[in-house]
This record gives sequence, structure tokens and C-alpha cells, in this order.
Amino acid sequence: QVQLVESGGDLVQPGGSLRLSCATSGFAFRYYANRWYRQAPGKERELVAAITPVGNSAEYADSVKGRFTISRDNARNMVYLQMFALKPEDTAVYYCNTIRDGINYWGQGTQVTVSS
Repeated sequence: QVQLVESGGDLVQPGGSLRLSCATSGFAFRYYANRWYRQAPGKERELVAAITPVGNSAEYADSVKGRFTISRDNARNMVYLQMFALKPEDTAVYYCNTIRDGINYWGQGTQVTVSS
């Protein structure tokens, strides 16, 4: 079955950086787009970044443009989110997502906390 497992979340100071990873299995990874979402306490889940199946195009939420970079390794079935210049408002649980045959698949999430 489709599985997505996020890792890399941590407590980091404002201005710091983190790299999130998403290990995937159970589907033909290289044929599907992938996304990172986040959900802060009391807020709706929001799309942060998306990448095409071959990795040649990406889109970002306005709030993270120029600070976050999504990438993928189709040989390893991995998706990454490199985050720079982190702000307290980036604090959230970050989720990896893919859609296969019209069904949304999610990982369990990884907590990112930006605080001094």
C-alpha cells in the first residue's frame, strides 16, 4: 500500500534552517507529483510546495517563496523540503502528500518549531 513517512522536523531558532525528508513506497513514485503541506495549531492545513513528477517545475506558497525549496530523488523515491530563514510563523506539523487515482495519501507528519 502507499506509504509516506516524513522526518527531519526539529526545534530551530528564527533564521535557522531545516531539511525535511519524505520516504515513499507502494506506488510508482516517478509518475506522480508530490506536495508538502503544513498545519499550525488552530489553523487549516495549507499547501506549502508542489513538484512535478520529473522534478522540472515547482510551485510555492507566497509565504515561503525564496526561503523553501522542494526537490525529489526518483531513484530513491524521496521528496525533500529545504527550509531557510525560518520564522516563528513557520511553526507547524509538515505533511508529505501525493494523489493517486484520485485518492489523497498523507504521512504522519513531522513537527517543525521555530522559537528562540
